[in-house]
Amino acid sequence: MRKLMLALAATVAFAGSAFAEPVRISVGSYNLNNLPFPVAQGLGLYEQEGLEVTVENFASGGSKTLQALVAGSTDVAVGFYDHTIQMQSQNKAVVGFVQLARNSGLVLAGGKNATFDPAKPETIKGAKIGITSPGSSSDFFVRYYLQRHNLSADDVSLIGVGSGSAAVAALEQGKIDLLVNYDPAATFIEAKGVGKILVDARSDKGAKEIYGGTYPTSVLYATQDYIDENPETIQKVTNATVKALQWMNNHSAEEIVEKLPKEFISGDRETYIKAVENAKAIFSTDGRFNDEDVKTPLAVLKSFNEKVAAADIDLSKTYTNDFVGKAPHDVAN
Repeated sequence: MRKLMLALAATVAFAGSAFAEPVRISVGSYNLNNLPFPVAQGLGLYEQEGLEVTVENFASGGSKTLQALVAGSTDVAVGFYDHTIQMQSQNKAVVGFVQLARNSGLVLAGGKNATFDPAKPETIKGAKIGITSPGSSSDFFVRYYLQRHNLSADDVSLIGVGSGSAAVAALEQGKIDLLVNYDPAATFIEAKGVGKILVDARSDKGAKEIYGGTYPTSVLYATQDYIDENPETIQKVTNATVKALQWMNNHSAEEIVEKLPKEFISGDRETYIKAVENAKAIFSTDGRFNDEDVKTPLAVLKSFNEKVAAADIDLSKTYTNDFVGKAPHDVAN
């Protein structure tokens, strides 16, 4: 009898996995702006929606994820909202459907020998500046800063160094003078005595000083074609991710780290928990896009991206709240 029960259990488990809906999700990097995605994984929320998620992590930055999405080698991307604006300027329809991070979370940090003084913007000339990758939002951050102070990218050297511990190591080893990056790198820099934060856009106040407004960053996005062809899949992904956002809003940084897949955690655990605590304020609580906030990335891109500046961008086509509006919004425990 026991053998029969085990066989039945195995059959049910196999049937469940056989009927799980496959979806490929790629993530630009394991910086903390993207944290709600691995939290949803760790809580098993995608499985609860009947999804079998295959994950690919492009540690070099979000621009690689965007390329994978446009090429059709992934279904959904965890990347930055401003990429949807870029794609529209190239006549490609990429649409954000869940907002994860409502603010930038970026910092500009200097190494021990850095000579840049934010009070004197011209002192950034000649600096080797680490960014996650060319075409990423950290790249945009630097270019917008330079443009606002009548400088150009030719005045500095922009070097892709990835994110997390690899980015911190590049600063520590003197391969770069300055680093533009997210948490956990931002917290690691000061905790390890590698350098200090010179410009901080993690808070709303800091974001307004840098960008002139709140700057939404990490989102889930897909091509309009995929959304039109797979609305039920998009709804399931949305349901799971919104539950993760609600759960994060009601739990401590330590509890959040407890649920993360091990590969997501970098550095020592206590410092990582501190980084999550520092980053908590940037996360959305409901996944909705704000009609006013999305204007900030457009203004930033227009300042230095000729294609975006020349295009008649319709922001309403770069995001949708339709799926978030249908997601259950009960508080997750």
